[in-house]
Amino acid sequence: MTIQSEQPSQSQQSHLTAQGKSPNSNTVSFAHNPDFDNGRWFPTWRPYQGDLDRHPVGINEYLPPSKSVLLGMQHTFAMFGSTVLAPLLMGFDPNLAILMSGICTIMFFMITGGRMPSYLGSSFAFIGPVIAVTAYAGVGFNANLNVALGGIMVCGIIYALVGLLVIKTGTGWIERLMPPIVTGAIVMIIGLNLAPVTIQGVSANQFDAWMAALTVLLISGVAVFTRGMLRRLLLLIGMILSYAAYFIMTNVLGFGVPIDFSGIAAASWFGLPSIHAPRFKMSAIILIAPVAFILIAENLGHFKAVEGMTKSKVTPYMGRAFFADGLATMFSAGFGGTGVTTYAENIGVMAVTKVYSTTIFVMAGAVAVLLGLSPKFGAIIQTIPPALLGGASIVVFGLIAIAGAKIWIDSHIDFSKNSNLLIAAVTVIMGTGNFSLHIGGFDLGGIGTATLTAIVLNALFNRQRD
Repeated sequence: MTIQSEQPSQSQQSHLTAQGKSPNSNTVSFAHNPDFDNGRWFPTWRPYQGDLDRHPVGINEYLPPSKSVLLGMQHTFAMFGSTVLAPLLMGFDPNLAILMSGICTIMFFMITGGRMPSYLGSSFAFIGPVIAVTAYAGVGFNANLNVALGGIMVCGIIYALVGLLVIKTGTGWIERLMPPIVTGAIVMIIGLNLAPVTIQGVSANQFDAWMAALTVLLISGVAVFTRGMLRRLLLLIGMILSYAAYFIMTNVLGFGVPIDFSGIAAASWFGLPSIHAPRFKMSAIILIAPVAFILIAENLGHFKAVEGMTKSKVTPYMGRAFFADGLATMFSAGFGGTGVTTYAENIGVMAVTKVYSTTIFVMAGAVAVLLGLSPKFGAIIQTIPPALLGGASIVVFGLIAIAGAKIWIDSHIDFSKNSNLLIAAVTVIMGTGNFSLHIGGFDLGGIGTATLTAIVLNALFNRQRD
């Protein structure tokens, strides 16, 4: 989906050059940007002075508060479905998960120095191991939650230690392990791996399928036919329009399942979610702690996608990001929340809005904190029909998959070489089909298995000549 195609005017070229942007493109170049690479913990912030219809918003640029709040709300909205679904599948408190996601996102911003635009939400990588160690039946509260929390905390510790190692040794060895042919494939499968679940979720009946299709059409229409802030808020505006259409079709005309508003009236305006303390049990730790390596592989793909979109060198700050995510996972589990990870959904939002400012994620985190502390606001968001969330997911996950292809294109990957063809082909099919290997009783999952395969194939073939 092409959102911006116009060229900057002559009067804007000097501003773009000063920001490290190419005057003849809509992306940020890898040329040295003294405001971003200033040698300090935080970059030098500067107000955005471009045209939202034409030029992306850089990582170290900021928009006026009113626009920042709206864009932050859109990011909160984008993460909401998955951040709520993951704790429900594990028997965690979804309101606490929302609260922790907001706090952890702000923590991530501070620890990374505002140099890595990412939202931290509930990680799906923990679902299988948590269910395995707690014997959760899938309904109601997880009675063995505390044991799982101990394993998640240890996982966070391991992840944070890897981050410190990367800070100390640099990212060169990671980039050698995962060149663009590998990272492009990983980013692609992150989107494609989620496609079957998304499609099944909106295919329960024909009414839901049509409403999901309408949601895709409305979001796409906003993206293509509007300009300025409306175009940047395509997901939020598209979902509002589809919500109104769903309400008319169900609550007014009597089709499908009507939206139930009773939970809103029953919920209080303010309330703290339930807190739970972790309990450390070795059998649970052994099963859950290795999830750290899945998170590392997943987030490597996310960070490479961010670098490909922004054209800013964010990989030098990868160690900070790993450390921040590990610390945030420890913090969340310490209060009874899920493990957290950078969110592909929000990367998809950046891909389509071209707003990469990290200050937007502070706004998104603040909105999530307010939602987590307000059962009534949480109840309002939970009235969104699954069909509409599924439709939005089709757009977002599709954009993630295309972001992987964009990494290949931008890196000029030569697919006339059999080595590149095989690495990409095998990885994409494994990840899309959710092919999973088990190591010592530990399930790598589809993304984990495909990531490991891509790394191994690259190590075997990267010196071979066709």
